[in-house]
Amino acid sequence: MSIRTVQQLFDLTGKTALVTGGSRGLGLQLAQALGEAGARIVLSSRKTSDLEEAAAELQAAGIDTRWIAADCADENDIHRLADEALQRLGHVDILVNNAGAAWGAPAEDHPIEAWDKVMDLNVRGYFVLSQRIAKLSMIPRKSGRIINVASIAGLGGNPTDMTTIAYNTSKGAVINFTRALGCEWGRYGITVNAICPGFFPSKMTAGTLARLGEEKLAAHAPLRRLGDDEDLKGLCLLYASDAGKHITGQWLAVDGGVSVITGG
Repeated sequence: MSIRTVQQLFDLTGKTALVTGGSRGLGLQLAQALGEAGARIVLSSRKTSDLEEAAAELQAAGIDTRWIAADCADENDIHRLADEALQRLGHVDILVNNAGAAWGAPAEDHPIEAWDKVMDLNVRGYFVLSQRIAKLSMIPRKSGRIINVASIAGLGGNPTDMTTIAYNTSKGAVINFTRALGCEWGRYGITVNAICPGFFPSKMTAGTLARLGEEKLAAHAPLRRLGDDEDLKGLCLLYASDAGKHITGQWLAVDGGVSVITGG
C-alpha cells in the first residue's frame, strides 16, 4: 500500500462521530476538533437549549452537526441515543464518552446516592453506550474508535483541600475500563483510548477554580498554565484518526505536567 501523508492520516472526511456531554466545555472542544478534521457530528447532553446553541456554533464553522438530548445515566435513554445516532448517521466510526458528573464531600460524609449518581454516569454510562454502539455498528464493520474522557483525578489522590472521592474513583475506573476494553475489542479493529485532562476552566470546575484560584492552580503545573479551548484537540484527533491506528488501551494526561510531579 502507498504511504499516506500526515494530512491524509489525520483526515476524517467521511467519518461519523457521536460525542456525549458535547454541548459545552471539553466535549464541545472535542466535537469541534473532529468536525474540523471532516467528521459528521452528533452531539448529546441532557439540555436541549445547550445542544441547540452548540450545534449552531459548529454549523456556523461549516461542521455537519446534529444533536440528540439524552441522559447518559439512564440505560434506556442511552439505548435510544445510540439507536437514533445510528439512524441519523448510518454508522458511528468514532464514539467520544465524555458525559460526566462530580460531587464534592468529605469521604466520611459522602452521600451514597451522590456516589451512585457519579458512578452511574461516569462509569456505567460509558460501558452501556460503548457496548450498544459496538454491537450495532463497530463490531459488524470491524472498525471503530472509542475515546474515553478520564481525568488526572483518576491517577491518584487529591490535595487535602479537595474532597471528590467518587469522582476520583470513577475516573480511575475509566482508565482501567479503557485498558480492558482495548485489549478485548482489538480483534474487531476497534481502538479504545483515554484522555486525562488536568484543570480546564469549565462549568464543572468553576467552583474549584473560584475557591482555590486559577493562578494558584496554574502555579502547580510545570507549564504554569491551565488548559484552554484547543489543548485537547490534537490528542483527540490522534486517537480518532488513522494516525493513531496502532494505539489502543492507552491514556495520556493533558495537564501541563501536573501528573509528572504527583507521580501519575
